[in-house]
Amino acid sequence: MLNDPLESLNINEQLSTKIPIEKTKEKQPVLVARFSEEETQKVSNKLDLLLQRINKRHDFHGSLLVAKNGKIIYSNQVGYKDFRKKELLDEKSVFQLASVSKQFTAAAIMILNERNQIKLTDTVNIYFPGFPYEDVTIKNLLNHTGGLPKYFWVAEHKWQHKNAPTNSEMMDLLESSKVQRFYKPGRNFDYSNTGYLVLASIVEKVSGTSFSAFVKQNIFEPLEMNDSYVYSFENDTIAANQLDGYRLHKGWRHLKINKTINDAIVGDKNVYSTAEDLFKWTIGLNSEKLFSKESLALMYTKGETVYGKKIPYGFGFRIRNDEENKIYHHGKWNGFRTGLTQYMEDDLVVIVLEHTSYEGIAALNKRVKKIVEKNFSI
Repeated sequence: MLNDPLESLNINEQLSTKIPIEKTKEKQPVLVARFSEEETQKVSNKLDLLLQRINKRHDFHGSLLVAKNGKIIYSNQVGYKDFRKKELLDEKSVFQLASVSKQFTAAAIMILNERNQIKLTDTVNIYFPGFPYEDVTIKNLLNHTGGLPKYFWVAEHKWQHKNAPTNSEMMDLLESSKVQRFYKPGRNFDYSNTGYLVLASIVEKVSGTSFSAFVKQNIFEPLEMNDSYVYSFENDTIAANQLDGYRLHKGWRHLKINKTINDAIVGDKNVYSTAEDLFKWTIGLNSEKLFSKESLALMYTKGETVYGKKIPYGFGFRIRNDEENKIYHHGKWNGFRTGLTQYMEDDLVVIVLEHTSYEGIAALNKRVKKIVEKNFSI
């Protein structure tokens, strides 16, 4: 767990430690209605100290954005984007979102649903007749109740080619390998990357275009998410400012993490973005720029099994209706650690993007929320 940086980092450390921290265009915190300039600046200063501390003590190299009442009150980066060149992260640094990508897949499905091109009750077999797991609906896939086998295992044990499989190749492999599923659809909740691979494949089949092109045209461009894209290893060109994932070796050396046989699959991961683009996404999603409030409500509603048991997942989002009342998702893949959290009652958004295998996303979110609550007297 993270301790309070103001308690654990003494004044001598604050003055003497040179932390690689990049101020985003020297922006001043946005003054949010109801809160004074002094309160807002105080929050910004404390979040600066928090970033400095986790960079020094927990090897955090990433970006933090905090928004209150629909306005960004803090956006900053700390650490390096390239350890060999000692280049600092900046606001244009583009992170792999890992499983935070799933909400874009879910949104693509909801766009097709509103256009009456699909139905949530449709089975996968309508679009892929040879799909070996019958009676799995699109809604099952969205809620992680499909019971499908793990495609990671299928690729690692059944794929016989040098290049990593694409979505279409993995769909063919699932059909030919006929690996046993875990349970009949709807009976249980089991977090499934395979389900979101299949959803992205349905988007491609119905739209007649690549998942990357569909998301760009229907989500990124309408929301002016100009630094966001879908990237498939071996199939796409590395973009400017695209980061690599790292791991810490022997406590001091940062090693790049190599791509794997599972890195060409999209839908469950492989959206790349910046913190400010993710905030545009959150605002656009909640303001009905992509689809109706009824579709959004479905994404933000807990699913349930065929037995009526509620599950803590909507469409592309984890959901907690306890005292925190948050809608969120974390991601973890090849050195990238990510989190997008909406605290609904507080109208607070916290976005964390990191690329050196940092393990404290949940604890960091709590610290950020505590700082905002304490200093804004929420």
